[in-house]
Amino acid sequence: MSPEDVLSIGRSALEVTIMIIALLLIPALIVGLMVSMFQAATQINEATLSFIPKLLITFIVMLIGGPWILQVMTTYTRQLIQNIPSMIG
Repeated sequence: MSPEDVLSIGRSALEVTIMIIALLLIPALIVGLMVSMFQAATQINEATLSFIPKLLITFIVMLIGGPWILQVMTTYTRQLIQNIPSMIG
């Protein structure tokens, strides 16, 4: 296996990871920003006030996006396993 093959596998793994993490983090960041603006406007400084909405939105996104996440991970893993013979030989 050449160094280019290893870099290609690593790049693909990072792309899949970034896609999945972005799906989970971007909504949580948006909700966190909205809660922070609410806290700044009302001058309520409670750390747990931003934690619960972010936790709930992450859970909801996981419920809705779970099948897509599973499909992406399964596709990547299947391609990786199917390419093993060509990488070895």
